Amino acid sequence: MEHDPITVSIERRVNPASISEATIWVQAGINLANRYPGFLGSGWVRAGAESDVWYMLYRFADEQTLTDWEKSKERAWWLSSGREFMEQSRVERRSGIEGWFDAPDGILRVEEAELSGDPDPIPPAPPRWKQAVSIWLGFFPLNLVFTLLVTALVPGWEPLGVFLHVLISTLILTPIMTYWLLPLVTRLLRPWLTAPRRSGRTAA
Repeated sequence: MEHDPITVSIERRVNPASISEATIWVQAGINLANRYPGFLGSGWVRAGAESDVWYMLYRFADEQTLTDWEKSKERAWWLSSGREFMEQSRVERRSGIEGWFDAPDGILRVEEAELSGDPDPIPPAPPRWKQAVSIWLGFFPLNLVFTLLVTALVPGWEPLGVFLHVLISTLILTPIMTYWLLPLVTRLLRPWLTAPRRSGRTAA
């Protein structure tokens, strides 16, 4: 069975007086993770030259390989070695398009729990059919309104042909869907998306 890669993004606050130590510490963590099966890469950036916020990201092939790394003794030792200059973290996991459907509790404020290498479990994403319905509920009216408007208001739209119609439509609608409409739809449908799944039928 094929599994989706999982990306973990982490926000940490670093003591400004320990920039050199923190840089070495981050690279040491990347080197350790690189030894584990399923590791797909990692990186980090600072929010700004004067900011104490650092953003770190790493990716594993699936849930199991990620768990093996997060529960490892090497990672626990590495996290403990950064306690002197790391204050707290925000951790977020995303798996493909499912990242849009994370419940609010999926974003964790982690202090000692994260440093111990044992963060709280993240609620599962909604079933894929619910994700598909949510995307369709946003994309269908958006595409319909766009098509009606350009057909009525843009001279020479019809003769452009199918290829240019699709190209122009996707270039315009994809950012709207990604940055505005899909977050709005998932927020409105949150109670339905995060409702507990029904168990199968029980024997009579």
